[in-house]
Amino acid sequence: MKNEAKKLFRFLRTKPVPTNTNEILALERTKLANERTLLSYIRSSLYLLIGGIGILQLKDFESIKWLGYVALGVCVIFLAVGIIRYMLLMRRLYKWNRILFVDTIPEPVEKKQQPKDSRVEVEAK
Repeated sequence: MKNEAKKLFRFLRTKPVPTNTNEILALERTKLANERTLLSYIRSSLYLLIGGIGILQLKDFESIKWLGYVALGVCVIFLAVGIIRYMLLMRRLYKWNRILFVDTIPEPVEKKQQPKDSRVEVEAK
């Protein structure tokens, strides 16, 4: 079981393997879902951009030119909303990440031995 946990956490850069494995893996899944959502916002805004430019290029349909301008405006708004939501969730996930990694199993820390001062030894004699 311990080897399986080590395999799961080799990409997370956490050493040693934390005790709250489920919560940390849930955070990683949420980060990936957040990135997918941002990419879908970008894809949708690009579709709106292409559609708006396409409508503006039509010569026969001058009466619906306003629809092209609306699509271009919605494209910018859509992209802004996607980026703002991505940034807000990343900040929130960063805070949760800090909370969860406090509960990890601490590594043994070796303290460096300080060199003894020769003057202290002389005074003691």
